[in-house]
Amino acid sequence: MSFPTEFFAHLDTHNYTEIKGGLQRETFLEIWVVTVGDRVFARSWNKSEKSWYTAFLEEGVGQLKFGAVVLDVTGLKVLKEDAVHQQIDTAYRSRYTEEKNIYYAQGISQPEYYDYTLELFYKPT
Repeated sequence: MSFPTEFFAHLDTHNYTEIKGGLQRETFLEIWVVTVGDRVFARSWNKSEKSWYTAFLEEGVGQLKFGAVVLDVTGLKVLKEDAVHQQIDTAYRSRYTEEKNIYYAQGISQPEYYDYTLELFYKPT
């Protein structure tokens, strides 16, 4: 099922979306989320062994938060060889163009981040 239109409107006007991976975490973390068409993707900047990203890999579920709205989501790792990575790279570089963000947008769009990419899917309750 597609994400609500309000979510896409949020992405058009805000740099950050909050995420919580798994069922055990209590707090949300602000991250960058990008779209390719109507598909939603996120990459782990820190590539930590214990993070929202690894919680998604282990449990497959989590939540996105924007404003007061919390969405239940599932997440699947995008295969390293998937051609969509080039489009995700472009989405990061074209979305985060403020001077303070360019370094990070360039960094997170490097091939080393392909192994830390999730596609997120809206799971209405």
